[in-house]
Amino acid sequence: MRRAGAWRLPAALSTAALVAALGVALPALNATAAVGSATGYATANGGTTGGAGGQTVRATTGTAIHAALCNRASSSTPITIEVEGTINHGNTTKVSGGSCNTAAGVIELKQISNVTIIGVGNGAVFDQLGIHIREASNIIIQNVTVRNVKKSGSPTSNGGDAIGMESDVRNVWVDHVTLEASGGESEGFDGLFDMKDNTQYVTLSYSILRNSGRGGLIGSSESDRSNGFVTFHHNLYENIDSRTPLLRGGIAHIYNNSYVSIHESGINSRAGGRAKVENNYFRNSKDVLGTFYTSEAGYWQVAGNIFDNVTWSSRSGDNNPAGPNPQSNTSVSVPYGYSMDGASCVPNVVAQTAGANKGMRVSNGSCTPQTPGPTPTNSPTPTVSPTPTTTPTGGGTNLSIGAGADGSSKASGTSYGNVIDGNAGTHWSPSGSTGDISVKWGSAKTVSRVVIREASGSSIGSWQLVNHDNSAVLASGSGAGAITFTPTTLKKITFRITGSSGTPRVAEFETYAG
Repeated sequence: MRRAGAWRLPAALSTAALVAALGVALPALNATAAVGSATGYATANGGTTGGAGGQTVRATTGTAIHAALCNRASSSTPITIEVEGTINHGNTTKVSGGSCNTAAGVIELKQISNVTIIGVGNGAVFDQLGIHIREASNIIIQNVTVRNVKKSGSPTSNGGDAIGMESDVRNVWVDHVTLEASGGESEGFDGLFDMKDNTQYVTLSYSILRNSGRGGLIGSSESDRSNGFVTFHHNLYENIDSRTPLLRGGIAHIYNNSYVSIHESGINSRAGGRAKVENNYFRNSKDVLGTFYTSEAGYWQVAGNIFDNVTWSSRSGDNNPAGPNPQSNTSVSVPYGYSMDGASCVPNVVAQTAGANKGMRVSNGSCTPQTPGPTPTNSPTPTVSPTPTTTPTGGGTNLSIGAGADGSSKASGTSYGNVIDGNAGTHWSPSGSTGDISVKWGSAKTVSRVVIREASGSSIGSWQLVNHDNSAVLASGSGAGAITFTPTTLKKITFRITGSSGTPRVAEFETYAG
């Protein structure tokens, strides 16, 4: 960040009065788990289930949270910790044990796995106290507020990060949280959501990040490129100077977020980073996408975004905004299915769903908030592997293969039959950078999921999935991968490539009922 913004709030919130009783972790009368299921990159690499299947305890102090971790049979024994009340320096002390590695003045999730922390009751507020995730895996944090964490002044916690992850962290889902500060670095604050030193497979969803100089980063320096595979969706970034996020190396998928009053720079993809940026709404902001403050370029794939009163600076030196007419300069495929709201309704949907104490509502992909049910408690513990799952899976029977399935194409590329032969070594290409490829049946089929597999060297850009029977658009986006949508009964479905860099190559056009 190059300068202090003039918009700063006047002062940090004062620390809540210290409580006399530190509190204890007690078994909850009604055991719960995380609400809903993980989304985005947190579903890769074996998935993120947190403490599902383990004991549920209640904690009203930071010390009680640490005690719950330390009282487990092992550092990987699943546990859900329900938190209520204000957690602060006065009630957060170090607790020792064989299944934990805690510290005073910070919620320390270090060298552990299989943990859910969820706010309940009247809410959970971590006041001037950060959550530090280090050498840990399979962590879920839901429905909490973390505010005014400082790296300088008094008191300090977690290097000034509201939530910080570092050192070989895997599979973290942070959902329906509110992260806020009262200024920038000059006021003693740092990032709201930081990842560094080999942190991967993270999703931040339905959350609020506001009133801070720095939204968050992926990679602490130009040489820290071991991080990535991070999804940001349905979040509100409001009154932020920069880093929404800052991406150094790695891959980020950024969709359906609402950005308001970004003062200096927004999504900063640099040092080889690649960001898939789609169906976001940017309003009253400056330089919301590009490579800033470095000569080491990053890349982006854009589709469906709305830029409402966004200003763009001129390109010069190490300042390279993507606007005023952002264009894709890379292609990014993601290994999971997702449903997107139209960008025009994103501010309204995010206002109703994002942040702590909003009823944990989510969007169903049709701009309509809904309340999810709890995650089953018998989910298996995920395993950690060093690389992401890059090939999307469909699940069930591929309806594109077998009796009754046929294909058609309006373009003059190689045979349409190559996309329904189950052989990824063959492919279809349009005659140029755009074209239609279809799968059809003699009798109507119900389809709710499509997987588009690219051949080597392909570069699919923007696309639409169309119900050929009535021309309705079932889904839209960019890049190949898994596509989910409302179950639809039809005789012919068309994958329409509307833009690409280079020649697209579709190896398989898979269709599934569920």
